[in-house]
Amino acid sequence: MKYHKIPHSTLEISKIALGTMTYGEQNSQIEAFNQLDYSLERGVNFIDTAEMYPVPPKPETQGSTEEYIGNWLEKSGKREKIILATKVAGPGRMSHIRENMSLDRRNIHMAMNSSLQRLKTDYVDLYQIHWPQRTTNCFGQLNYPHLDEQQEVSLIETLEALAELVKAGKTRYIGVSNETPWGVMTLLRLAEKHDLPRIVSIQNPYNLLNRSFEVGLSEISHHEGVELLAYSPLAFGTLSGKYLNGARPADARCTLFERFVRYFTPQGEAATQAYIDIANKHDIDPVQMALAFVNQRPFVASNIIGATTMEQLKANIDSIDTQLSDELLQDLYQVGVQFPNPCP
Repeated sequence: MKYHKIPHSTLEISKIALGTMTYGEQNSQIEAFNQLDYSLERGVNFIDTAEMYPVPPKPETQGSTEEYIGNWLEKSGKREKIILATKVAGPGRMSHIRENMSLDRRNIHMAMNSSLQRLKTDYVDLYQIHWPQRTTNCFGQLNYPHLDEQQEVSLIETLEALAELVKAGKTRYIGVSNETPWGVMTLLRLAEKHDLPRIVSIQNPYNLLNRSFEVGLSEISHHEGVELLAYSPLAFGTLSGKYLNGARPADARCTLFERFVRYFTPQGEAATQAYIDIANKHDIDPVQMALAFVNQRPFVASNIIGATTMEQLKANIDSIDTQLSDELLQDLYQVGVQFPNPCP
């Protein structure tokens, strides 16, 4: 395994991280334990979760993911061997989590306390805002909708609440997710102006079908040291090629949950086929190719993989040993020009 120190922190995280949003939905607790044990054996020390997991979110399963991880920590006694990250949910139609989902002081403290209870620990290493208070183009939404009424909780109020969690020892560092260049730079400016903790990471989607992070945010990562924790590196498994030509394999995520249509646009499917053709040309597994592409980006601190089977998990972790040639990368770049960000 390779490791990377997140700038402005003491966190040295594995370049491959274990995402856990399937725990409690597609994966049982026993399967989750097996994944966590195997990942740790392979040198993966960074575990990412969230209060709203598993996905798709629903009242009867909410919090199960954190509970499974907490039960594993209690049983294994390996809390100090991992770097644990979780997230507070932003505004949305999920009253089963909390009646008011605003990112204000009260909700942030409630969310953290509930997460710590489920995780059976008294602190996390990284606490992240899952998505902004304001309306932005996240989760594939386009046509920027500026709504003044969404601004009832300011960024400074959210940042001050997170600062209280750091001061109380409930989290070591803070980060954001599904954020924009404006949001990142504003949070950095506020932290400096008011002597508050700075965000040390940003968790956004990044894969061959969605390279929108490269526009604006990658430059911020370079100059400000707020590096990417890349999620959906396989675009919900689309980049494996298993969904091409309308195929829907049994028990696959996008077969079970029809809501996941983000990567099935005509342009996205055409780009996917082009990437599969490149993998065949270079005699490389398309999953290894797609993950290695993310691993090799200079602004990526860690690549958050997810798997429902041990076979998938092993293959995903193995991608750390795959190095893409300059010739292969040039082929990928050409497709990226032909199909620029087909699934943002």
